[in-house]
Amino acid sequence: MNCLLGPVAALLSLSLLCPATPAAAATPGTETSRSTFQSTQLQGDTRILHALNRFTFGPRPGDLEAVRSMGLDAWFESQLHPASLDLSDLNARLAQFPAMQLSTEDLLYRLPSNALLRQMTNRKLDAPQADLPYAIYTNQMERLQARREQQQQQNPSSASAPQEPVPPTTSAGSNGMGVDTATEQAENPTPMAKEPVPASGQDQMPGASPRGAPAPLPADASLLQSLVALSPQQRIAKLANMTQPDFDRFIQALRPQQRKALVADFTPEQKESVAALEGPERTVVEELIAQRLTRDIYSTAQLQEVMTDFWFNHFNVYLRKNEQMPYYLVSYERDTIRPLAMGKFEDLLEATAHSPAMLIYLDNATSIGPDSLAAQRAERAAWRNPGNQRKAPEGLNENYARELMELHTLGVNGGYTQADVTQVARILTGWTVDRPVRGGGFQFNPNRHEPGTKKVMGQKFKDHGELEGRELLHFLATRPATAQFLCHEMAVRFVADDPPQSLVDRMAKAYMASDGDIAQVLRTLFHSPEFWSTSVYRAKVKTPIEYVVSTVRASDAGVDNLRPVANALRQMGMPLYGCIPPTGYSWKSSDWVSTGSLVDRMNFALALAANRLPGIYADWAPQPQDEAPPSVRARSNEPIAREEARLESMLMPGGLSVSTRAALLQKFQQETASPQAISATSADNARAANAIERQDQLLAGLLLGSPDFQRR
Repeated sequence: MNCLLGPVAALLSLSLLCPATPAAAATPGTETSRSTFQSTQLQGDTRILHALNRFTFGPRPGDLEAVRSMGLDAWFESQLHPASLDLSDLNARLAQFPAMQLSTEDLLYRLPSNALLRQMTNRKLDAPQADLPYAIYTNQMERLQARREQQQQQNPSSASAPQEPVPPTTSAGSNGMGVDTATEQAENPTPMAKEPVPASGQDQMPGASPRGAPAPLPADASLLQSLVALSPQQRIAKLANMTQPDFDRFIQALRPQQRKALVADFTPEQKESVAALEGPERTVVEELIAQRLTRDIYSTAQLQEVMTDFWFNHFNVYLRKNEQMPYYLVSYERDTIRPLAMGKFEDLLEATAHSPAMLIYLDNATSIGPDSLAAQRAERAAWRNPGNQRKAPEGLNENYARELMELHTLGVNGGYTQADVTQVARILTGWTVDRPVRGGGFQFNPNRHEPGTKKVMGQKFKDHGELEGRELLHFLATRPATAQFLCHEMAVRFVADDPPQSLVDRMAKAYMASDGDIAQVLRTLFHSPEFWSTSVYRAKVKTPIEYVVSTVRASDAGVDNLRPVANALRQMGMPLYGCIPPTGYSWKSSDWVSTGSLVDRMNFALALAANRLPGIYADWAPQPQDEAPPSVRARSNEPIAREEARLESMLMPGGLSVSTRAALLQKFQQETASPQAISATSADNARAANAIERQDQLLAGLLLGSPDFQRR
């Protein structure tokens, strides 16, 4: 096919060209009335593409050929063992986000949360004395104070509950990631700090100029020029020594190219430091989202990333539960979810139950047994000092207990009662978090634990402290109802919105026989005839995360800035880590198909294809062996029918639905100039090449936004 575009042709071969059902064999028209046999199972390349679309975030150019060469079964087994795959390219990309490798405690120390800063203003903690960390702390504390004073002036009655300040809108030091802070601020207001006082008692950094009234700055261009002339370390020192108002004015006045020049030769750690001077907590959120998208787009261990997405959604934790949550989510996804995503479910269940992120999100960290030692002490203290205004300790909290049974294990029809929920909550009292503001880990507090024997679904649990809770988790993980619930959820994710019960039963049987081995359940699904049925081919509509990531992967775009991808997910209603209820996002088509959502997807596809997304570039230039030189194309005397024929040949009969092909062709005719028009308006080769490139971009955008591509 001589007229095929190289990258666009690859895109089509990945996701569009294979027919919805295997082609029937040719039959003699008059020799027999018997219907030709047509297999109900996917075959050949269609089978490979089906697996790639279900077990990855969408195939990239070359994936089809690679799996065909390797063998589909061998490829799937390799995906079940991610440690055996080459992740060197991914790891090099993840090196852009150094904070994502830190423990929660170290992360909070290096990039402090507002809650930690408030403790410092109350002199409960000392600020770091090194120049740069001190500047990070002081900048944010001054912003908090300025915001507080502003709110007091505007509305004195609001001083008791002021809002957190909005940091500068773009981070000069961000590692390819930005966040719409104004939107986040409006949706997720958080308490602001009390009046800050340098914890060390100093008025300025050691060796720094006074951080008092702003001094006049030279013109931004002059200052930038003088900074760029310095070494990276000297440049950071100068930025750190600025007063906070001066720093913010300078950073916000820079244009994108100037910002890029400011940090062009910085290491990832140095870029992160500059970003932290603008807003440490936001820097954590930016890197958390950026590393996740980087993994989804570039990881060769695609099944591991798909299952990480699946289990994070299953054990959902909301990013904005409180100011510590972004910090805890780093470890929650990295150390709890991803390593266990294809291991034993009981191990994963126990890891999430011990996670500070889960304990805080579902309030178990504050749960206290009604008859515990802590409750008794609180009762005696209240009786002795009836006028004491100190806040009484929390009582028994059933939030986690309820979701543990309803969402994490048994399912809503799993056979438990409200009395069982209460007993589970009693068993899990004392499961809390040590010093959460400072990033502490899991802690079992025996003083908060409810004493005595409990009974859940007919099973007795003796008073064994923390061991009591672990016995409960084992009990829940090994229930047949849990096997059915989990396997149905996986079948919805990988097969169909209403999966065949025969498939769910087979998967549940594998779960029970393997002690909840997730890899074995996936293997059973992969080898089941229901998964390969032609009736489920392209039967799933992609969720926003699946659509956006598959679009970037199929276009083979180079991504230096992940902000447009994150913003697209927010626009489509599926921001990463942004699901507030513990149910997580839905995998079903009905929740994502609407006129507005389809428009958002088409707009994203067209913007991506036309390279209008900052920091993302897709190359649609034709391959030399596939296309005539631009001058020949531009000066062709053939009418627009030539472009129609080119589009027809790319789509291939049977590749897309008739209605989709007709709509694409009509749109393409309306929005592209004919070769004759190009020849008439273009006097040189460059302009002709640009005109044809715009046609190719439009074609790619229409294909990526088509209804067929939105299915998997």
